Amino acid sequence: MKVKNQEKSRLGTRCTTEQKEALIALLREFHEIFAWSYQDMPGLDTDIVVHKIPLKPECKPVKQALRRMKPEVILKIKEEVEKQLKAGFLSTVTYSDWVANIVPVPKKDGKVRMCVDYRDLNRASPKDNFPLPHIDTLVDNTATNAVFSFMDGFSGYNQIKMAEEDKSKTAFVTHWGTFVYDVMPFGLKNAGATYQRAMVTLFHDMIHHEIEVYVDDMIAKSRTAQDHLTDLRKLFQRLKKYQLRLNPNKCAFGVTSGKLLGFIVSGRGIEIDPAKVQAIRSMPAPKTEKEIRSFLGRINYIARFIAQLTATCEPLFKLLRKDVKIKWTEDCQRAFDKIKEYLLNPPILVPPTPGRPLILYLTVQEASMGCMLGQQDETGKKEQGNLLS
Repeated sequence: MKVKNQEKSRLGTRCTTEQKEALIALLREFHEIFAWSYQDMPGLDTDIVVHKIPLKPECKPVKQALRRMKPEVILKIKEEVEKQLKAGFLSTVTYSDWVANIVPVPKKDGKVRMCVDYRDLNRASPKDNFPLPHIDTLVDNTATNAVFSFMDGFSGYNQIKMAEEDKSKTAFVTHWGTFVYDVMPFGLKNAGATYQRAMVTLFHDMIHHEIEVYVDDMIAKSRTAQDHLTDLRKLFQRLKKYQLRLNPNKCAFGVTSGKLLGFIVSGRGIEIDPAKVQAIRSMPAPKTEKEIRSFLGRINYIARFIAQLTATCEPLFKLLRKDVKIKWTEDCQRAFDKIKEYLLNPPILVPPTPGRPLILYLTVQEASMGCMLGQQDETGKKEQGNLLS
């Protein structure tokens, strides 16, 4: 559905004609909550949030020398700098104690994503301990609803302004001059914490009720289609009030399922994103400690879907013990293959329903133990919850 210009947002295919018309009318009513370009982002009010960069007192400023780049890359960087200057994201600077370099990342359309190497600055800045939500809690609280809308902020971090006194610390050098960010750029150590704090400030009364928020990912969830229109209107009014803009190309409204932080959520429950399953199943047998840790890290993210994970992966865990030589054995290969085979048909997890009795299944082995937490639905059918081992 075109909201404005040529930009499109996806609507749920299972919406009735009446529901679809009501949803389209709502989106058109609040068309100003979408951004079509950098120029459409007024930014959050500085009374609500600004990004600050405190420094450890013992750290000294670092000025990076300009790195060599291919002429065609330099021209693409110039194009992006000009675009951000026009949008009011950047200002020129003559003197700065901190200077970083551009790290150009190629995009599919042939352009470059302009990242800045803020590693020196990040090392000098203390960590902001504002917490990000627990992913399993957020996913559990979203699943089993009937209707969802998945939304993404338009260049989300750039909608937060930099504190005036800290702008000079964001300086970066190009062949066309040195610039500082007037808005919060990507790549700063505490940018995610600042964004999450802003979202909690704006939506604290809606989080865990009508919506869930993980940095610039926002999900509205409802039990019925009519409730969803009401919930979206409340959300859109809040977005409009605080001038927070969404990216229409990355939004889906009124759908019955969708991807959320590596999982698929729907009225049925929680499933592993098939792309993550395929990525694991296509991995070759690891040969180094780094590759073993990479495999186990991927598995750990979906651990609650895998029964007897600790017992199955014991041969791999042994390889990571101190002073143990990496030797891929038949036991390691069997464990590796067993995990891949298990992921051919992983379970659908159903978050617990408050008020219903819980069922706990325990398995105890010589070197490990595991459990499964479940419930029964209204018909007496058992629903699988989390698997732990």
